[in-house]
Amino acid sequence: MAREGDLVLVKVGDAPAFFARIESISPDVKPEWHQVNLLVLQVPLIEVTWILHEAYINGASFTMGGKKVLLELVQAPRKKLPPAQNRKSREQCRKQPSEKEEEKGKVISLFDRG
Repeated sequence: MAREGDLVLVKVGDAPAFFARIESISPDVKPEWHQVNLLVLQVPLIEVTWILHEAYINGASFTMGGKKVLLELVQAPRKKLPPAQNRKSREQCRKQPSEKEEEKGKVISLFDRG
């Protein structure tokens, strides 16, 4: 079952419509139904509450206003570096820049601007 904090892709018909984060899932007054509060990730952000059966939260399709709707759990891809490359990356982050590297550019703080 999708849980609070999970990211879902909401499909309307068979087309992706929007991404949303599940803010909360609480029992509804009807047995086996839940109030699912979603933060719709669009501009501007909006929150909606849908009353859904557990199967719908788990990815079964349902209809809303006569249109097929589906919540699909989004799993972020995890790309891991081999241990040797990972170690090298950490070492490069720790080393002090050489004179040539310092000549390449200058860091300007956005907060120090007048």
